[in-house]
Amino acid sequence: MSELQNEVSELERKSATAARLFDIRRIIGGLFVVYGIIVTIAGITASDADLKKAEDININLWTGLGMLALGLFFLGWLWLRPTAAPTEEPADE
Repeated sequence: MSELQNEVSELERKSATAARLFDIRRIIGGLFVVYGIIVTIAGITASDADLKKAEDININLWTGLGMLALGLFFLGWLWLRPTAAPTEEPADE
């Protein structure tokens, strides 16, 4: 019986690790940060012709900074309120 309990606790630990790893906040936050960096760099390196097309508003810079802020918000949320380990409900027999 002890071996079965060890196996169950090992599976629960792996399940909790997988739940934390694939938390949607981590995925969304990471993607927004990566894309935000790319778009911000595109905004910083924008030419005068690009700015003229957008009526002198550096839309790539502002969009990139917004994406960075949103991505950092999601990652901060994940850091401040991590995912709780799933609990097993008692089975009624």
